Amino acid sequence: MSAVDTAVDAGPGLADRILGGWLGRIAGNMLGKPVEQGEVWTRDRIDHYLRAAGALPLTDYLPEPAVDHDGPPLRPEWRSCVRGRIHGSCRDDDVDYAILGLDLLETHGFGFTTEQFGELWLLRLPYLQTFTAERAAYRNLANGLKPPLTATYGNPYQEWIGALIRADIHGWTSPGDPRRAASLARRDAVLSHTGNGVYGAMWAAALIAAAFTTPTVRAAVDTALTVIPAGSRLARTVRRTVALHEAGLPWEETLDVLADETAGLGWIHTVPNAAVITAGLLYGGGDFTRTLALTVRAGLDTDSNGATAGSVAGVMTGAATVPAQWKDPLEDTVRSAVFGFDGVRISELAERTLRLALLDA
Repeated sequence: MSAVDTAVDAGPGLADRILGGWLGRIAGNMLGKPVEQGEVWTRDRIDHYLRAAGALPLTDYLPEPAVDHDGPPLRPEWRSCVRGRIHGSCRDDDVDYAILGLDLLETHGFGFTTEQFGELWLLRLPYLQTFTAERAAYRNLANGLKPPLTATYGNPYQEWIGALIRADIHGWTSPGDPRRAASLARRDAVLSHTGNGVYGAMWAAALIAAAFTTPTVRAAVDTALTVIPAGSRLARTVRRTVALHEAGLPWEETLDVLADETAGLGWIHTVPNAAVITAGLLYGGGDFTRTLALTVRAGLDTDSNGATAGSVAGVMTGAATVPAQWKDPLEDTVRSAVFGFDGVRISELAERTLRLALLDA
């Protein structure tokens, strides 16, 4: 029996799980986007905002700010990302890279090279819609540098979260095969990242691939750890998150411990954000809404973390059981800066992903 057969037999069908992954990534991204500024929108400030709006527990997109809102301003995009105002997804790099990865696999297949991925960036992705490590790598590509030098020259962001947010497509197209997913994600990640930045992409891809066939979130997290070096800072931090959850610490206390232990890395670094994603998944306990809510309420890179946790949760539950308040406002439509994809249907992206996933089934 193939991994795809196992995924189908274990619950929702493969097509439904892949669509669930796309919906989860987009919904989680939309939930976190208004408060995406980790040094300003801390966990306490996010909860203060929600409490003032009567939105705790969080079960839907963020409410819009009250007229007398006295906290920090939301990101300018909030007007199309809060409940009651959403008509299709906002444009965001967390979704753009999933689309670009799909285009990569459709164009070059699973044997793609890192150089081919860089060429696709220059062809399809506007420079000003890249950030941190991706912008440094893009600049290096435009100046004629080749991988892996594109990841290291003039790039102080090599271990930030950018490669991790590009990993979903490799997990969705490798259902039940986390090692293959991690291998694809590594080839993608080394264009712009090194060290824990690359391990984060491998870990996320494996986590999503494992979510198709493992019986629990904990099993998927354990499986994903097997594809990265056990002594890496990322692996140690994820294991620490698992141990705190296993010991029965409340979610808030677990995050406090992890914040202390990753202090100094910054709010966009891969390691503390992977801890937030892991905690959201474990304490979310397989519930789609609770997983998204806890992950975004934890702060740091809220839209990226919500997107990755939502992808895992969506794969595990399937699109049919994603609650309506998350998927209906998306109107099956994606805004994207990737040339040729603006306005594409979410259902079409999922169908194209499914065709790739079935190629080696």
